[in-house]
Amino acid sequence: MAIPLLRIFLLVIALAAAASSATAEDAPAPDTPAPADAVPTEAAPAEATTRSLGSLRPPSAARASEGLAASPGQVLELRDPVPRVLTLDLTRDANDIWDRIRRGFGMPDLDTEIVAEQQLFYLNRPGFLKKVFERGGRYLYHIVDELERRGMPTELALLPMVESSYNPMAYSRARASGLWQFIPSTGRNYNLTQDKWVDERRDVIASTNAALDYLQTIYDMHGDWHLALASYNWGEGAVGRAVQRNLAGGLPAEYSQLRMPEETRNYVPKLQALKNIVAQPELFHFELPYVPNTRHFVTVTAPAGIDLATAARLAEMPLDEFLALNPSYNRPAIAQANSLVIPVDRAERFRARLAEHESSGKQWRTYEMRRGDTLASVARDFGLSLNELHQINGLDSRSRVSPGYTLLVPDGVDPGGAIAAARMIPRNAALDTSTIPSASASKADKKGGRKGAQAKGGGKSRAGKASAGNRNHTAGKASSGSTKAPTKSATKAAPRSSGKSTKPAQKSQNR
Repeated sequence: MAIPLLRIFLLVIALAAAASSATAEDAPAPDTPAPADAVPTEAAPAEATTRSLGSLRPPSAARASEGLAASPGQVLELRDPVPRVLTLDLTRDANDIWDRIRRGFGMPDLDTEIVAEQQLFYLNRPGFLKKVFERGGRYLYHIVDELERRGMPTELALLPMVESSYNPMAYSRARASGLWQFIPSTGRNYNLTQDKWVDERRDVIASTNAALDYLQTIYDMHGDWHLALASYNWGEGAVGRAVQRNLAGGLPAEYSQLRMPEETRNYVPKLQALKNIVAQPELFHFELPYVPNTRHFVTVTAPAGIDLATAARLAEMPLDEFLALNPSYNRPAIAQANSLVIPVDRAERFRARLAEHESSGKQWRTYEMRRGDTLASVARDFGLSLNELHQINGLDSRSRVSPGYTLLVPDGVDPGGAIAAARMIPRNAALDTSTIPSASASKADKKGGRKGAQAKGGGKSRAGKASAGNRNHTAGKASSGSTKAPTKSATKAAPRSSGKSTKPAQKSQNR
């Protein structure tokens, strides 16, 4: 009995020794020379570089947008797994406004070197990019809501960043104004009021409706969103001619193949670059600012006579933030009953405090100049300095007014708040150029003793022509685009213009 047990014990020891020997043979000895086909240690940095490039390569939706491209004969080896493809769970609510925008992307992607350049431009300025996205947070919910209601691609919500950096006070050398950068003539075509009291090209709600109407019209004209965007920048007539020129030459008629100004050539790539960043910010190590997917503001009817500083105080908002939501006013007080844009969480409180304010009887009103009045005498009668009267009414030392001209004056209200608001309204928007006499009218004034713009009742039109022409002549010298555009803008600004246009050259001819 003892012999079999001994044999079993010896067999177990032998098996254990064999297993230990096999493990030792598998492990490389410290002194063992490397095989002939082993990769040298110097190759490690190259491998790391390849891995780094591979990890940054985006999916096909934004392929090559970051500028990675292999030269002829060169192969970029991607050793990491394929990057995560953007997927959207449409069964759940959007996390934030960016998630909602991604769900509505509907334009074909543009994949060119210019897109890569524009993308690099934005990514090299993360501070600027974040600041502009934060500024746009006030307006994005409303814009996206309108796009979805119309069935339009939500990439268009990013277009005001290309146009104005989401600044409703933006004003170009071509006299384009607002978030969507309408020029005066196109603004009038889309029923945007422009007078000395208000400029709806800067109105967030009105200008958005007009811009989307315009974009729908030019998309229906071309049947292609890239051509529609080029038309928004360059003019539908110019794009149409460029398309016909290509067709006549047997060339493709798509956007990337057209001959166009440099500004327009960069225009759609800028939007595509922003789309790529919003689509996958983590791919570029960029954090989008949080913008909730909730309504940001509502409109509240406000009575005539309230100034913007008082309205901001009733809404419990800093004046600059209030003006960012209500940027369309050219004067610091509301001459006629109108709507004010108020944040949702402050609207009810604002209505209650507004009712209390109305009962006080303190307000601003209009005063019509009479024969024998001067600006100095009117300022004195209403407790203002001449400079304060000028600031409130968009006048300056050159201004000449005649009987019948309407001024904004205080009626029992402290003018300090309105004066502060007047200083925050852009000078180019507030200045009433119709009161500034032309050079010829000034000469006539000196010779005949007449009052500039009041001469023969025709000075207003001449002043409008001269002031618009002078501004645009200066702008034309500084502009990087065609010099024809300022001439056209000046012609359209003149009250007696025929309205006929020359060849479109840049965006100043369209919006």
